[in-house]
Amino acid sequence: MTNPEAQQQARQSVSDAQPQAESHERFEEAWSEEAWSQEEAQAAERLERAVRAAEQALIEFEIAVETFRVEVDNFSRLHHQRLGPMYSRLDELDALIAEAVAARTGDPEDIRKASEARGLVQPMPGVEELFHGWIDSEGLSPEAAAMLTEQPVQPPPRVRPSEGARRIYRELARKAHPDLAEEEAERERRGAFIVRVNAAYAAGDEETLRALAEEWEAGPPPPERRASRSEELYARLEWLAERKEMLAAVAAELESSAIGAMIKMAPEDPDRLLDEIAEQLLAQAAEKEARLAELVR
Repeated sequence: MTNPEAQQQARQSVSDAQPQAESHERFEEAWSEEAWSQEEAQAAERLERAVRAAEQALIEFEIAVETFRVEVDNFSRLHHQRLGPMYSRLDELDALIAEAVAARTGDPEDIRKASEARGLVQPMPGVEELFHGWIDSEGLSPEAAAMLTEQPVQPPPRVRPSEGARRIYRELARKAHPDLAEEEAERERRGAFIVRVNAAYAAGDEETLRALAEEWEAGPPPPERRASRSEELYARLEWLAERKEMLAAVAAELESSAIGAMIKMAPEDPDRLLDEIAEQLLAQAAEKEARLAELVR
């Protein structure tokens, strides 16, 4: 026979054990969540340290690139000041020699070469560069010609918006006017939108006005989801990497330039390099002067 008292004790034991089991499960879940949160925090901390290290490395790289750029600029100015007159003298001697040869031979090819050599000595700026658009290779622009000859300047063609453009403009002005907004952010959004509407209307651009009307009817863009801290850090790392690539390209361009290559030849004493180049140019000038003296003798 079954002992009723034993059965009751067994049922009571099971009943007492259930809360204990549930409590243990809740504890394990809580511990698991806490452990996961700690792991996430540690990962974020490691990522934060990586970002800070990358930032410092980028700063040092930027300093190095900027320092080299300043060196290139300074050396370029010094190079121009000290050696520019020598280069000009060499060009002048080349032109004089070519002209002397052409005068002796009368050969059309020699005459052409002499003309080209003289053109290098006194280069003519581009016509458009000189007159900033007032005159081009085809002659004076109509506005410039009118003003220089005291004729009335032709006014720009007047834009007359179509009836459809007028209708869309009025509707958009009534719906999107900034004064209809109560909050500052919405007022700014409407103000920026109306600026675009006014520009399209001033140009008589009905197609753009229709597109703006559709944009307004679609409503403001939904608010962007705020990125998590980890996402922000990853984005920061990507930006730092892109910035470093851009700086590396700038550094490579500086190093491959003529002045940059010269600095790399004598990084500790670039002035000595200028002296050496000056000596070479003086020797070349002496040779050309001797050659010219022979031709004009």
